Amino acid sequence: MAGLRVLLLSAYDATSHQQWRKGLEANLPAYDWTVLTLPARHFNWRIRGNSLSWALTQRERLSRPYDRLIATSMVDVATLRGLVPALGTVPTLLYFHENQFAYPLSHQAEERLEPKMVQLYGALAADIAVFNSEYNRQTFMQGVAALLKKMPDAVPPGVMAQLAGKSSVLPVPLETRHVVKPSSQQRGHLQIIWNHRWEYDKAPEVFFAALQQLSARGVEFTVHVVGQRFRRVPPLFWEMREKLAAHAGEWGWIEKRENYLRLLRQAQVVVSTARHDFQGLGVLEAVAAGCLPLVPDRLAYPEWFPARWRYPSTPEDSGQEALSLAVRLQELAEMQKNGGLPRAPDVSYLGWERLGSRYRALIEESVIQSRENDSWTELPS
Repeated sequence: MAGLRVLLLSAYDATSHQQWRKGLEANLPAYDWTVLTLPARHFNWRIRGNSLSWALTQRERLSRPYDRLIATSMVDVATLRGLVPALGTVPTLLYFHENQFAYPLSHQAEERLEPKMVQLYGALAADIAVFNSEYNRQTFMQGVAALLKKMPDAVPPGVMAQLAGKSSVLPVPLETRHVVKPSSQQRGHLQIIWNHRWEYDKAPEVFFAALQQLSARGVEFTVHVVGQRFRRVPPLFWEMREKLAAHAGEWGWIEKRENYLRLLRQAQVVVSTARHDFQGLGVLEAVAAGCLPLVPDRLAYPEWFPARWRYPSTPEDSGQEALSLAVRLQELAEMQKNGGLPRAPDVSYLGWERLGSRYRALIEESVIQSRENDSWTELPS
């Protein structure tokens, strides 16, 4: 459907959100894209204030005639459509990179209701709600159900039925065209990469504890600690750089993507210790480049990788989880030393080449229906 006019909104334009929206523009060039973004900072203000920011500063652009509206779940779609009436009749797809119902809190943070309500209202206001993994979809649905049960009164029936009827799963595609896998395994010591945001929800303490165990056992390895950093970096990252100096490779954000992809091709193993990964895009990218995954047996990872690439999940006992990871890393280090590492799992089915047609079908699907015909039938007990 060439010439389709699409308004794309990313209200908290973090790295994975940028990759997704740029991928849409690059891989679906027949559409006429209008894109608005806001920086990934000041979370509480951003998720609640984006509709106000855009409605009063971008009203002319938002009021143009569009055939489709695509927004991330950080966008306060329900309020924005109220503040800009022209958007009220535009078929709307809401994309969930994450959901606030399953986002772990730091020790300092207090649980807040508003981010959850923004996403709930957004899902109800949209015509289609798309999640990047089944884990993401299920935890959102479970979180909404649990929240509604806590409400004292005036909870309408059928909310869960409506959400279930409009939800589906479609991952953020990988740019596999730009990945050149290594032609052969090289002997030598193991090169490990940790390519996640430098924040508490990625459980870096578990990763570093496992590496310290490897070092104490005399295992030879090089570790590359890369990923997005924010203004406040947990001190642990700099402390571990000193303690693991003999093993440290790249340490910090890599600005140029070609350099980052080169590092992925150089490494043999990518590790996650996350408490929060709704898709695990960084891990999947590394696997596409030839890395073997070592991931916890939780979150979205069982959807992507067989059991051999998952270590036991014991988030309630970080010491045991670090030990489990260290044991698996040591096994791979011995295999690498002898030149016997297996091939990485095939994730080509998650590339744009395979998923692009599914995105096109979703966007072009006639999803708008009269609000008077919306079904609010209660789910059978």
